[in-house]
Amino acid sequence: MLLSIPRALAGTPATRLISLRIISSAFFSSSPHPLRRTAAAAMVKLVVATTADPASVGPASAFLTMPGWNPGPSISEGMESFANGDVRLLKHGKKIVTEDDLDLRWEAATGEPVSEVIFLSRHTAVSNRPALTVHPIGVPHLREDEIPPQGGRPGWASLPNPRIGPWLRLLQKIAHSKGLVPEFEVTLEATHHGPIVHTPTMFLEIGSTEEYWGRQDAAQAMALLLWEGFGLGGGDGVGEWNGNDGKNKVLLGIGGGHYAPRHMDIVVKDGVWVGHLLSGYALPMEDPKQQNIKSSDQTVGGTWKQSIKASYEATRAAFPGGEILAHLDQKSFKGWQKNAITSFLAEQKIKTGKPQDFF
Repeated sequence: MLLSIPRALAGTPATRLISLRIISSAFFSSSPHPLRRTAAAAMVKLVVATTADPASVGPASAFLTMPGWNPGPSISEGMESFANGDVRLLKHGKKIVTEDDLDLRWEAATGEPVSEVIFLSRHTAVSNRPALTVHPIGVPHLREDEIPPQGGRPGWASLPNPRIGPWLRLLQKIAHSKGLVPEFEVTLEATHHGPIVHTPTMFLEIGSTEEYWGRQDAAQAMALLLWEGFGLGGGDGVGEWNGNDGKNKVLLGIGGGHYAPRHMDIVVKDGVWVGHLLSGYALPMEDPKQQNIKSSDQTVGGTWKQSIKASYEATRAAFPGGEILAHLDQKSFKGWQKNAITSFLAEQKIKTGKPQDFF
């Protein structure tokens, strides 16, 4: 069965690891499993799809038509899994943004530690424009007393998957080769929504209306991205982080709209890695003029500092040895906002970078 992980595992990494080992020991003492973890258990990559979403199950089904798949471990009723090398595909029928702790629950149930998680999902947009999107997750700007509308935990940002930048560029190439461009826009999205995970994570989405969620050519493009990105066809794979190949600049995007166009201008070029992307709505700032107090970074209220700090720390943890550079969408800020943010970044010793600094 796929265990339900206690909320205590939402604490520190050390606390989560201790709790996970206790849960795993209890599970395996009563239910031996063929993939039971050993001291040298290899890590696996977990791809998650839901049958409730055509933009999720479509790419998953296309992925499963490719060579090398075998039945995966038996998890629980309503869930099935498949194995191909060190890649695992998990299918379930629940809402994807609320299925918390799937990485920890997988390890507890199978003994296989998870190195990264990739969620397949649909994308919606007011514009209704067809799109293929990639993005990190989290809701670092929410206050503790707020209920996340689409999963996650207030003030939390996941570890961004280092593949985000390289896979965006690979997806652009695939989409062009399949004739999906210019009909489909291939783009980053800003950090948003859940579910809660504890390993490097990203979402791959097809948008933006029902007409496109079920498009088989879009599903095939996403499946090919997974296939080539993981190197399942015999290649080297794309987007493995090692931090010491001379290209270690990581973009932490601050400001701009949901599709981060000015950050995209940098990310589309080879060699740039991507951490969290905080759009304007993830940087709530209270105008000092409205409070009749002098403008300074100490008096600008809101959860913007919390949002930046959580996103920076998660990005730094996901890219050990990387040089994290905050890139500001300058035109999206008013003067007092830009001054407050740059002062806070300096205070936190977070470096800033202009486009040319990433190459």
